Amino acid sequence: MRAHDWIAVLDFGSQYGQLIARRVRELNVYSEILRFDTPAAQLAARKPAGIILSGGPSSVFQPGAPLGDPALYELGIPVLGICYGMQMTAMLLGGTVQPGRAREYGHALIRVSEPGALLPPDAPQLKVWMSHGDQVAAMPSGFRALAETDTCPVAAMGDPARRIYGLQFHPEVVHTPRGAEILRRFAFDICGCAGDWRMAQFVQESVASIRDRVGENHVVCGLSGGVDSSVVAALLQRAIGPRLHCIFVDNGLLRHGEAEEVERTFGTAFGMDLHVARARDRFLGALAGVADPEEKRKIIGRIFIDVFAAEARKLGDVAFLAQGTLYPDVIESLSPVGGPSATIKSHHNVGGLPPDLHFKLVEPVRELFKDEVRALGRELGLPSRIVDRQPFPGPGLAVRILGEVTAGQVELLQQADLRVQEEIERYEGRDRIWQSFAVLLPVRTVGVMGDSRTYENVVALRVVESKDGMTADWFRLPDAVLARISNRIINEVRGVNRVVYDISSKPPATIEWE
Repeated sequence: MRAHDWIAVLDFGSQYGQLIARRVRELNVYSEILRFDTPAAQLAARKPAGIILSGGPSSVFQPGAPLGDPALYELGIPVLGICYGMQMTAMLLGGTVQPGRAREYGHALIRVSEPGALLPPDAPQLKVWMSHGDQVAAMPSGFRALAETDTCPVAAMGDPARRIYGLQFHPEVVHTPRGAEILRRFAFDICGCAGDWRMAQFVQESVASIRDRVGENHVVCGLSGGVDSSVVAALLQRAIGPRLHCIFVDNGLLRHGEAEEVERTFGTAFGMDLHVARARDRFLGALAGVADPEEKRKIIGRIFIDVFAAEARKLGDVAFLAQGTLYPDVIESLSPVGGPSATIKSHHNVGGLPPDLHFKLVEPVRELFKDEVRALGRELGLPSRIVDRQPFPGPGLAVRILGEVTAGQVELLQQADLRVQEEIERYEGRDRIWQSFAVLLPVRTVGVMGDSRTYENVVALRVVESKDGMTADWFRLPDAVLARISNRIINEVRGVNRVVYDISSKPPATIEWE
């Protein structure tokens, strides 16, 4: 484990579990999500500065409800229980939990009765976000109520002597305006963290870790031009230099100029050993006549593996495969309310490789969230056009062309999407956009250009705002921006005479159309 401070987040199935860890990391304190039933002795051996117990969907009265190791409270390590974590703390330490007289879901106003180390001293009242049905009716010995609401007599509690605290509300969500301050007080004032976890330090530690794991061996990395693979490649190059070999599969389904951009950035500017497999005709040939989106995905995935494997074999003796596994991929494997699991499943970017390619894995960003990967990319000197790149589907434009995919349709969509990207880049509110792209619809409509009747293609414009891609709302682009995009596509892209705007949110729709 690192020499710097860290805080363990025990996950009891909360929808906000990842958010807690991210909020702590935003304080420059490393945090890690662990299973709810992590033994106290195992935790003690890793010496966290503090422990946060997340909320969860269960009730402490529920048979089989997830419970932490009671010995956690005897370690002398500060503990903060949030929502379910607070109720479980009260129950395990001898207090009483019961269904509340009224459930609290949404905004609430708590009255702070005892400000101190955890709650701000200058706020007799705090706006918070509640989400609970049960509540603490009687606190364990040594605890005092720190805050209350009209329907919840213990909205926060604490035992300062043992540094054990509980919050019935959620400080990690933006709906609790001073929640970040409360987490900061826990991390710094109660746990004594130094706040010294910086991306520059992560780079140094990761480079040393990669060198230790890889030794004198060579590493192959599948480079797509996306954020994750680009950052992994840049980090590995810093660690092992010419012993990194990148394979870029040009499937012909990328955005306009994207393949050339990858070659310029990584092959020329960064001087990587970049192997480009030009397989456009192979992909398009296999997709001919295929309209079902899932079948398209399977075909693209299968051919990608074949092309990647063929290029990898040309490299000779390579022992390691680099993957862009991220921390959310790892967290998904923790099964917070299931049985113990000793194995965390791997989320391979290149899965199903032939058995003759016996690679060991190196996953240098598996501890990071997506926004942290972007920060790492900036630290490594990657250009903004790569680091801040919008999410792009693995199958590329094949799932933005509804129905059969042809070379002509790919070219048409590339040109339409290029106009979208250029106009969004000009828009001053672009930083609030999660994704913006064009979709080619499998319909034609009547139009008039000059004095002639046309019967041509329809392009849909999809622009959404989101924090993590799990939910999304359609973005309210100004009329002037919409008009420019529509005019440019219709006037400059031959074969399109109509542009429509997708105003559906996720859910019930998805961000991508296929």
